[in-house]
Amino acid sequence: MAKTLVTDELWADVEPLLPPDPPKPKGGRPRIEARAVLACILFVLKTGIPWEMLPQEMGYGSGMTCWRRLREWQATGVWDQLHRTLLDRLGEAGRIDWERAALDSASVPAPGGGEKTGPNPTDRGKRGSKRHLVVDGAGVPLAMRHTAANVHDSRMLEELVDAVVPIRQPKGSPSRPRKRPKKLYADKGYDFRRCRETLRQRRIKARISRRSLWPRSDTFKATR
Repeated sequence: MAKTLVTDELWADVEPLLPPDPPKPKGGRPRIEARAVLACILFVLKTGIPWEMLPQEMGYGSGMTCWRRLREWQATGVWDQLHRTLLDRLGEAGRIDWERAALDSASVPAPGGGEKTGPNPTDRGKRGSKRHLVVDGAGVPLAMRHTAANVHDSRMLEELVDAVVPIRQPKGSPSRPRKRPKKLYADKGYDFRRCRETLRQRRIKARISRRSLWPRSDTFKATR
């Protein structure tokens, strides 16, 4: 099952990025193999099953053990390094659409609280977090940032655009690694002068939806 979810090609990219296992001078049970842990993480992401309900017979070990390893790898930057590796691979293959990109966010509940949580104005003030994401024209995620749910989308535009790392271009291309799309699409939540100026300074064409304006008072009177 592990080899089905984690192909040899994927494992060849991931394995060099993983931290070494900590020493066990007093012995003890051996750790679950890293490839099985990665398969467990992918299985949970694909199915949405709770960690603690992972069936033992699948051969992944304890779901909570895999969750702790996920947290450990996150702390050591494994996922950021893997993301960059895969972006470079796509860039070299000419599969990054630099003609256009899109920016948006999504709120998720966070009832347990945490550092990057806050009252969600769209969910009756319940605690939540927000994921801010910029993708290329084909939907490839270029950068992501995590904030409290009460952080306005427009406040993250500059940081998110600058978070896109330089990505390699196709082999033989005279271009240097690239990180700026030609155009950036966003909804009216980003319709502020500072957002448009941020993009202009980076030579990115803004394709931001305009906020609706109230009709002029004379027009309103004429239609009452």
